[in-house]
Amino acid sequence: MTVAIIVVIVALMALGWRNRLRRQSDVPPPPEVPADPGRVLYEADGQYVATTTAGDWLDRVAVHGLGLRGNAVASVHPEGVLFTRTGARAVFVPREDLVSVQLAGGMTGKFVEKEGLVVVTWRLGTGPDGEERRVDTGFRTRHAAHKTQLVAAVAALIPARPPNGTSRTTHRTPPTPEGREQL
Repeated sequence: MTVAIIVVIVALMALGWRNRLRRQSDVPPPPEVPADPGRVLYEADGQYVATTTAGDWLDRVAVHGLGLRGNAVASVHPEGVLFTRTGARAVFVPREDLVSVQLAGGMTGKFVEKEGLVVVTWRLGTGPDGEERRVDTGFRTRHAAHKTQLVAAVAALIPARPPNGTSRTTHRTPPTPEGREQL
């Protein structure tokens, strides 16, 4: 009986993931890693948490492997930010697509101490409505001291005045399950 319940739960999880992949089929793949992104300006070991819809840290982007958690190295280059993941495709965020960087307490199943995750907000193509699609990529540094240095290195790449007027570095708490930010 217990085995049957476990099989049903796993089957429902697989069905949910498949439906998420279908629903997100219009999400373009992240840009290819350039042959030479330039010298490494800063690098930190840690864990790639996931990429989610910007501002909705419970809506994991499943397509193109962006929702898969794993060990990674985050490196900042003159051309952008590179997340080199173990066992998965690298995720490259071009400098011109960077929107903001912030510290947060968690996202999509990874909740840690206050300001324990580095969250990079960036543009990933456009949605079906023609509007710019923004995503958040979470990264947890292996050593706590490295997170502020990583934030500073990424923030240095972001234009002084982003097109929408948002700041380069912000701090916020993760949304509640209903998708609203806690105050």
